[in-house]
Amino acid sequence: MNTFQSERSRIYSLKGMAASSQPLASAAGVRALEAGGTAADAAVAVAAALNVTEPTSTGLGGDAFVLYYSAAEKKVFALNGSGHSPQALTLELLAKQGLDRELPPFHPYTVTVPGACAAWSDLVERFGKLPLDQVFADAIDMAERGFPVAPITSYFWQRGAERQLRTAPNGRELTIDGRGPNPGEIFTNPGLAKTLRKIAEGGKQAFYRGPIAEAIVDVLTQAGGCMKLDDLAQHKSNWVEPISTTYRDVRVWECPPNGQGIAALLALNLLEGFELSALAPLSSEHLHLEIEAMRLAFADARRYVADPDQSPAPLTDLLSKDYAEERRTLIDPGKAARTVRFGTPVGSSDTVYFCVVDANGNACSMINSNYMGFGTGIVPQGWGFTLQNRGHNFSLDPRHPNALGPAKRPYHTIIPGMITRESDQSLYAPFGVMGGFMQPQGHLQVVTAMLDHGLDPQEALDLPRFSIDPEKEEGITAIEEGVPEGSLAELADLGHPVRRVGGMERALFGRGQIIRRDPATGVLEGGSDPRADGCALPAL
Repeated sequence: MNTFQSERSRIYSLKGMAASSQPLASAAGVRALEAGGTAADAAVAVAAALNVTEPTSTGLGGDAFVLYYSAAEKKVFALNGSGHSPQALTLELLAKQGLDRELPPFHPYTVTVPGACAAWSDLVERFGKLPLDQVFADAIDMAERGFPVAPITSYFWQRGAERQLRTAPNGRELTIDGRGPNPGEIFTNPGLAKTLRKIAEGGKQAFYRGPIAEAIVDVLTQAGGCMKLDDLAQHKSNWVEPISTTYRDVRVWECPPNGQGIAALLALNLLEGFELSALAPLSSEHLHLEIEAMRLAFADARRYVADPDQSPAPLTDLLSKDYAEERRTLIDPGKAARTVRFGTPVGSSDTVYFCVVDANGNACSMINSNYMGFGTGIVPQGWGFTLQNRGHNFSLDPRHPNALGPAKRPYHTIIPGMITRESDQSLYAPFGVMGGFMQPQGHLQVVTAMLDHGLDPQEALDLPRFSIDPEKEEGITAIEEGVPEGSLAELADLGHPVRRVGGMERALFGRGQIIRRDPATGVLEGGSDPRADGCALPAL
């Protein structure tokens, strides 16, 4: 039933594996595994190395979310490593400055407290074995001595230099004379090496208190922001209960709100009522059902996902099979819905994704992001990382659960995924697809590819994708090159305005990683997205 050719071979291993969007970062993860580290140690080694090699997407100035599978406990743990808005940031403040309709994407008010450092430290503290100086060793070495920039990263780095870094305070520190590095050109980042050494020596508090925190507040104050030292000092990440749903014979896990992972679970619940295995994966019938399910799921996610401490979502009701059955009646196999509204179930956005599995079967599914490439592009002077603009996802409607407010976490696009077998709670796979609002759509598409069509991890990642805009009820559906022309024509007949997308614009469809584990043999089978520079690497 496949109508495409996989361009990469899947990777096998018995002794652990790391998969990321940068080969050098995957190698750092493998080195941590081979040094006796766990999947947690290796994942943080990958995260730090990605901060060096792909600052276009990730870094210590952003946030992180984690799902961790403990093989000994056969249990999935979730870590929310997202930060809050400054305590002084209010809708009234924005209104006084004429920002009551829209917040510019790179404005200093979009900077929320960076959560990545605390998340990295907390993950290693709970599930790791190695000290942070060993975990960060490869990242520090590459930052100090330099590394050759990968080609796709170079393309987006050059775009980021034009869009953010040239004009953002201290942004030129992450350029070469104001430009992004060329493919193969060596880039050094001594400021980031200094930052990583500080954290290795002093733990997460070295980031949230002291010289690094002071530099963050200083540059944001100079840029017109309102973050204070106390906002940073009070930050902590949270271990939370993951959310999940069953699909076919597995259980799919996501982090709860304020992340949008629930959108993937809602869509899977809807699709469970259709025989997708009887449809070709790139047929118009198959794509139509997935698109319609995602539109319904996004309608609910955009309504209910917010800071759970201030506006908790009705998770049990949203994820119930009864609610899915009710919402499924809104999907017409013969035509696209013209309008999609959120339901009432209660009672009565640029990112890196990576995953690691160690030899013992522990798995880490982790995602780390600056948002919109380099985030704001603002760099705390001399420290080598940019500050995120995650606060741009707040609603400026005071009646909305996700309304901007003080000390509040925004709707978050970044979501790691995990799958376990329902029969024995064994690990099936950590997985993820990065890329803004594409992420739950990517989760949906790779899960159905593997479970309904029997594709291996690499094939599932190679399969051409669709992407819809969740903020536009009747927006154009982007369809990746590789989907048959006949399917495009039939989708248009069903009422879907479509646009074919190729070349570098394929980044729209996200970039994923998957490592699947055979429960009988322990063999790991890894795939890495061809839309990025990376790879899956086996441990020796």
